[in-house]
Amino acid sequence: MRSFNHAYIDGEFVPVQGGEVVQIINPANEKIIGTATLANRQDAKRAIAAAFRAQSALGRTTKTERIDMLKRLQSAVLARTDEIRDVTIEEYGGPFSRAKWVSQYVSQCFANTAEVLERYDLTRRIGTADVVMEPVGVAALIVPWNSVAGTMCSKLASAIAAGCASVIKPSEFSPLQTQVVAEALHEAGLPAGIFNILLGRGGDVGDELSTNPDVAKISFTGSTQTGKIIARAGVETMKRVSLALTGKSASLLLDDADFPSAIPLVLGAAFLNNGQACVAGTRLLVPRARQAEAIDLVRENVAAMRVGDPGDPATTIGPLATQAQYERIQRFIHLGLEEGATLVTGGKGHPQGFDAGYFVKPTVFSGVRNDMTIAREEIFGPVLSIIAYEDEDEAIHIANESIYGLHAYVFSSQSDRARRVASRLEAGTVLINRVSTDLLAPFGGVKQSGIGRENGVFGLEAFLEAKAIVTA
Repeated sequence: MRSFNHAYIDGEFVPVQGGEVVQIINPANEKIIGTATLANRQDAKRAIAAAFRAQSALGRTTKTERIDMLKRLQSAVLARTDEIRDVTIEEYGGPFSRAKWVSQYVSQCFANTAEVLERYDLTRRIGTADVVMEPVGVAALIVPWNSVAGTMCSKLASAIAAGCASVIKPSEFSPLQTQVVAEALHEAGLPAGIFNILLGRGGDVGDELSTNPDVAKISFTGSTQTGKIIARAGVETMKRVSLALTGKSASLLLDDADFPSAIPLVLGAAFLNNGQACVAGTRLLVPRARQAEAIDLVRENVAAMRVGDPGDPATTIGPLATQAQYERIQRFIHLGLEEGATLVTGGKGHPQGFDAGYFVKPTVFSGVRNDMTIAREEIFGPVLSIIAYEDEDEAIHIANESIYGLHAYVFSSQSDRARRVASRLEAGTVLINRVSTDLLAPFGGVKQSGIGRENGVFGLEAFLEAKAIVTA
C-alpha cells in the first residue's frame, strides 16, 4: 500500500499541512492501492509564494534558456514513459493504447513547444512601436482527472516557454499519476520555484489559486460549471483566464460518406478514453434515409469491441475512473430510456462477467431528439446518441443547437462539401474524416466550451502580454 503526504514546492518534495486523507482505488477491481494526504490553503500559499519568488528571474530568461529548459523537461519525462503509461492504467483505468499515447504525448508537448518558441518573435516592430511579448506572471495550471499527465505537461510547456512560473493543481483523484510526473519533472533540474505541484480540493487550494493577488493567470481544464466559478473568483484581481470546458460534440455523417469506413471512426470519437473526454463525439447525426444502415453498422462494431482489463492491449474500453462516474453513467442511461430513446446496444448495469470494477456497457441510443437530456448534457462515459436529419441544413442546425462548441467531426466523400459544412459549424475544432487532431493546432472551444486556446503558438501567447514601446 502506497502513501503520499507531500507536495512539490520550491524544488523539493515537502510534507503537506493539510489533514484530509483520500483513498486511491484501482477502478478495474475496486481495490485500495494507496492513500494520499491532500494539501490545504496554507500549502497553496506556500506554492504561490515560491512561484512568485522565481518569477522575476524566469521572466528575464532568454529564448535560448527557455528552450534549454523545455528540452531538459522533454528528456526527463521521456525517461519515465513506461511508468507514466502503467500508472495511468492502474489509477485511472485508461486502456493500454490510450495510456501509451498519453505517455508519449507528455514528452512531445515539450518538444513541440520548444520548436514553436524557436520560431516565435518575442519582439517585433509594428508601425512606429516596438512590441515586446512579456510573461503575464505567475500562472495557476488546474488539471482534470481524465487527462492528468498530458494536461500537466502541455500547460507547463507553454508557461515555461512564455517565462511564467507555475503552480500546478492536478485533480485530487490522481495522486499516483501526479507523483510519477512530478518526480520526472524534478529530474530535469530546473531552478527551484519555476513549477510547483500540489493536490487539493477546489474549495481551498483551487479557491486560493483563483483569488490570490500574486497569481496573474489561470489555465483551467474541466467542467463549464467549475470554470464559471474560477472566472468569477479571478475577476476581482483581473487574472487572465483560459478555460477549456465541457463539450457535447457532434459527428456529422453526410449522406455521401462511406459508412463502413466512417462508423469505426465515429465510435472511436464517441468512446475515446472510455468516453471520458471533453472532445468525445457523443451525438451522431445520420441522414434519415440511411439511418437503418448506420444503426446496423454501429451495433456490429460495438459488438466487436472488447471491454475489460485496461492493461490488455486488445481492450477497447476499460473501467470508468470512479464509482461516482459509474453511477453518473447509469443515471444518464436511465434518463435516455425514460425519455423515449431506443436502446440499440448496451444499457444499464455491468457488462456480463464483470462483478467488480467500474465497468459499464458501451451504450448506443437511436431515435434521439436533440432536446433530450442525453443529447444536451455531457455524459462523460461511453454513451452515444444517434439523431436523424433530413438534409444538410438540418444536420448543421442540430449540430449547432447546443450551448457547447468544442469539437465537431464531419464524414464525407467530397472534400469541398465537407469543408463547406465545417465552415458553418460552431466549434473550436472540426475534424474531417479523422478523429485525431494536430497537436500544434489551437485547442479550445466557443460558446460555453471555453475561453482562449491552448497548444502551439496560441498556447504560448495565452501566457504572454504585449507591451508597446513607442519613442519620439
